[in-house]
Amino acid sequence: MSSFQSQRSIDQLDLFRTTPSKCPVRDAQDLMTWPFFSLAKSRRIAPIEFRMGSVSINVEAVPEHGMATIWDADILIWAASQIVEARDAGLPTSRLMATTPHEILTFIGRGTAAHNYQRLKAALDRLQSTSIATSIRQVEGRRRHRFSWINEWKERLDVHGRAIGIELILPDWFYAGVLDQALVLTIDRAYFDLTGGLERWLYRLVRKHGGHQSGGWSFDLAHLYVKSGVLSPHKQFAYDLRKIVHRQALPGYHLQLDQTHGRARLNFKIIPLHPLEKAARRVGHALVDKS
Repeated sequence: MSSFQSQRSIDQLDLFRTTPSKCPVRDAQDLMTWPFFSLAKSRRIAPIEFRMGSVSINVEAVPEHGMATIWDADILIWAASQIVEARDAGLPTSRLMATTPHEILTFIGRGTAAHNYQRLKAALDRLQSTSIATSIRQVEGRRRHRFSWINEWKERLDVHGRAIGIELILPDWFYAGVLDQALVLTIDRAYFDLTGGLERWLYRLVRKHGGHQSGGWSFDLAHLYVKSGVLSPHKQFAYDLRKIVHRQALPGYHLQLDQTHGRARLNFKIIPLHPLEKAARRVGHALVDKS
């Protein structure tokens, strides 16, 4: 994008200045359901090419930065949380967001040392350079929407060269999904403590499909493998999944593997909260609402 086009796109948008907030953590359901991100900590260049029914997804990376990862997606979770919080408060929002590195990092549970700022910038670069083409939410089944997770971003520096502010522009596809109340879910803040890419992806999938249903949900392992978009063979995927089940790593859910008609299935059910935990959460939400 030329500098003229870049400035013009910014001029046509109102600026949404975010505020430091301990608001509930919100996630976009489309991102929780489908394989949009690399789950590996090593750089991924190989594309994700996914087809299931009417859904098609192609994710492409550039060698310089690699594909956006599920850890990079924390920035999109922060953005969704800010937009929903402002919308629910009756405040105007925009795809053009102004914030600080400190605000993003503290919300997603990262440190604020110099190397954390550098990693944040690298994450923004991956989100901007990763290209997605998808049929999801396209009225005509044969249409596809192509975008990057961030259209563009820039930073403001102080006289010493330290980052003091960031402006970024979200794509229409993501922003429209966040503004649709039916397409956003609240997730457990403990999600940010999950260190493995597979367990992070699995938590989002479980939260989307299992939700708060007492009866839980289940998935065929072969189906899960396809939806994950991972490059590892199915045998490695199943081994890694068994380790997650053994650790019971997902906050708020109990996992169990079993065999049904000779096929492995993953079952998950919500763990009921103790009455004291429910009361504590109600108090916490009340404090957030008043802050």
